[in-house]
Amino acid sequence: MIKKLDNSNEEVAKKIFSVFQNSYKVEAQLIGSADFPPLLRSVKAIENSATDFYGFIVNDALTAVIEVVIVDKRLEIDSLTVEPNYFRQGIASKLLSYVLETISYSTAIVETAVVNIPAINLYQSHGFVEFKRWTPAHGIPKLALSVESAG
Repeated sequence: MIKKLDNSNEEVAKKIFSVFQNSYKVEAQLIGSADFPPLLRSVKAIENSATDFYGFIVNDALTAVIEVVIVDKRLEIDSLTVEPNYFRQGIASKLLSYVLETISYSTAIVETAVVNIPAINLYQSHGFVEFKRWTPAHGIPKLALSVESAG
Protein backbone atom coordinates (compact mmCIF):
# COMPACT_ATOMS: atom_id res chain seq x y z
CA MET A 1 0.00 0.00 0.00
CA ILE A 2 1.21 3.50 -0.83
CA LYS A 3 0.34 6.44 1.39
CA LYS A 4 1.43 10.01 2.01
CA LEU A 5 3.61 10.26 5.09
CA ASP A 6 3.39 12.99 7.73
CA ASN A 7 7.11 13.74 8.03
CA SER A 8 6.38 16.49 10.60
CA ASN A 9 5.51 13.69 13.04
CA GLU A 10 8.73 12.73 14.82
CA GLU A 11 7.95 8.99 14.84
CA VAL A 12 7.22 9.02 11.10
CA ALA A 13 10.38 11.06 10.46
CA LYS A 14 12.38 8.44 12.38
CA LYS A 15 10.95 5.68 10.16
CA ILE A 16 11.81 7.67 7.01
CA PHE A 17 15.30 8.28 8.41
CA SER A 18 15.77 4.55 9.01
CA VAL A 19 14.81 3.66 5.41
CA PHE A 20 17.10 6.43 4.12
CA GLN A 21 20.05 5.27 6.21
CA ASN A 22 19.70 1.60 5.29
CA SER A 23 19.22 2.28 1.59
CA TYR A 24 21.83 5.03 1.26
CA LYS A 25 24.49 2.89 2.97
CA VAL A 26 24.09 0.37 0.13
CA GLU A 27 24.16 3.17 -2.46
CA ALA A 28 27.30 4.67 -0.89
CA GLN A 29 29.01 1.28 -1.26
CA LEU A 30 27.76 0.97 -4.84
CA ILE A 31 29.24 4.32 -5.83
CA GLY A 32 32.36 3.93 -3.69
CA SER A 33 31.82 6.98 -1.50
CA ALA A 34 32.76 7.04 2.17
CA ASP A 35 31.27 10.53 2.55
CA PHE A 36 27.85 10.17 0.90
CA PRO A 37 25.89 13.42 1.53
CA PRO A 38 22.41 11.81 1.91
CA LEU A 39 23.70 9.83 4.91
CA LEU A 40 24.31 13.11 6.76
CA ARG A 41 20.62 14.06 6.80
CA SER A 42 19.12 14.07 10.30
CA VAL A 43 15.72 13.04 11.62
CA LYS A 44 15.12 16.72 12.48
CA ALA A 45 15.91 17.76 8.88
CA ILE A 46 13.38 15.22 7.59
CA GLU A 47 10.84 16.37 10.17
CA ASN A 48 11.28 20.02 9.11
CA SER A 49 11.33 19.34 5.35
CA ALA A 50 8.73 21.07 3.17
CA THR A 51 8.85 18.24 0.62
CA ASP A 52 6.21 15.51 0.32
CA PHE A 53 7.00 11.95 1.31
CA TYR A 54 5.12 8.86 0.13
CA GLY A 55 5.74 5.46 1.62
CA PHE A 56 5.25 1.88 0.53
CA ILE A 57 3.86 -0.12 3.44
CA VAL A 58 4.11 -3.91 3.76
CA ASN A 59 2.61 -5.54 6.88
CA ASP A 60 2.61 -2.18 8.72
CA ALA A 61 6.34 -1.70 7.97
CA LEU A 62 7.67 1.23 5.94
CA THR A 63 9.67 -0.49 3.19
CA ALA A 64 10.31 2.38 0.75
CA VAL A 65 10.05 6.16 0.51
CA ILE A 66 9.85 8.62 -2.36
CA GLU A 67 10.38 12.31 -1.62
CA VAL A 68 9.06 14.91 -4.06
CA VAL A 69 8.41 18.61 -4.42
CA ILE A 70 6.62 20.65 -7.09
CA VAL A 71 8.45 23.79 -8.23
CA ASP A 72 6.74 25.79 -11.00
CA LYS A 73 4.92 22.71 -12.40
CA ARG A 74 8.19 20.73 -12.29
CA LEU A 75 8.08 17.55 -10.22
CA GLU A 76 11.45 17.14 -8.50
CA ILE A 77 12.18 13.69 -7.16
CA ASP A 78 14.55 14.36 -4.27
CA SER A 79 14.92 10.77 -3.13
CA LEU A 80 13.67 7.27 -3.81
CA THR A 81 14.86 4.68 -1.33
CA VAL A 82 13.98 1.07 -0.58
CA GLU A 83 14.89 -1.01 2.47
CA PRO A 84 17.59 -3.44 1.28
CA ASN A 85 15.51 -6.47 2.36
CA TYR A 86 12.91 -5.33 -0.20
CA PHE A 87 15.25 -4.67 -3.14
CA ARG A 88 14.32 -6.17 -6.53
CA GLN A 89 10.61 -6.52 -5.74
CA GLY A 90 9.39 -3.68 -7.96
CA ILE A 91 8.59 -1.39 -5.04
CA ALA A 92 10.62 1.58 -6.31
CA SER A 93 8.90 1.27 -9.67
CA LYS A 94 5.46 1.22 -7.99
CA LEU A 95 6.27 4.34 -5.94
CA LEU A 96 7.62 6.13 -9.00
CA SER A 97 4.55 5.20 -11.06
CA TYR A 98 2.30 6.39 -8.24
CA VAL A 99 3.75 9.90 -8.08
CA LEU A 100 3.98 10.22 -11.87
CA GLU A 101 0.31 9.22 -12.20
CA THR A 102 -1.22 11.10 -9.24
CA ILE A 103 0.68 14.39 -9.10
CA SER A 104 0.04 17.14 -11.65
CA TYR A 105 3.28 18.33 -13.31
CA SER A 106 4.66 19.34 -16.69
CA THR A 107 8.17 17.87 -16.33
CA ALA A 108 9.62 15.48 -13.77
CA ILE A 109 13.35 15.52 -12.98
CA VAL A 110 15.67 13.40 -10.91
CA GLU A 111 19.42 13.29 -10.22
CA THR A 112 21.57 10.28 -9.36
CA ALA A 113 25.17 9.15 -9.39
CA VAL A 114 26.51 8.25 -12.86
CA VAL A 115 27.51 4.81 -11.55
CA ASN A 116 24.08 4.08 -10.03
CA ILE A 117 23.01 1.88 -12.93
CA PRO A 118 20.01 0.30 -11.12
CA ALA A 119 18.51 3.77 -10.50
CA ILE A 120 19.24 4.96 -14.04
CA ASN A 121 17.63 1.82 -15.48
CA LEU A 122 14.58 2.33 -13.26
CA TYR A 123 14.06 5.93 -14.37
CA GLN A 124 14.69 5.11 -18.03
CA SER A 125 12.08 2.34 -17.83
CA HIS A 126 9.60 5.08 -16.89
CA GLY A 127 10.54 7.23 -19.89
CA PHE A 128 13.16 9.46 -18.28
CA VAL A 129 16.03 10.58 -20.51
CA GLU A 130 19.39 11.99 -19.49
CA PHE A 131 19.87 15.72 -20.08
CA LYS A 132 22.90 16.71 -18.00
CA ARG A 133 26.11 15.42 -16.36
CA TRP A 134 28.35 17.20 -13.87
CA THR A 135 30.53 16.68 -10.82
CA PRO A 136 29.44 18.66 -7.73
CA ALA A 137 31.80 19.81 -4.98
CA HIS A 138 31.50 16.50 -3.10
CA GLY A 139 33.18 14.83 -6.10
CA ILE A 140 30.56 12.20 -7.00
CA PRO A 141 29.79 12.45 -10.76
CA LYS A 142 26.05 12.88 -11.26
CA LEU A 143 23.53 12.94 -14.05
CA ALA A 144 20.05 14.37 -14.35
CA LEU A 145 17.12 12.78 -16.14
CA SER A 146 13.70 14.14 -17.05
CA VAL A 147 10.36 13.08 -18.46
CA GLU A 148 7.46 15.14 -19.74
CA SER A 149 3.99 14.61 -18.31
CA ALA A 150 1.76 12.36 -20.37
CA GLY A 151 -1.28 14.29 -19.17
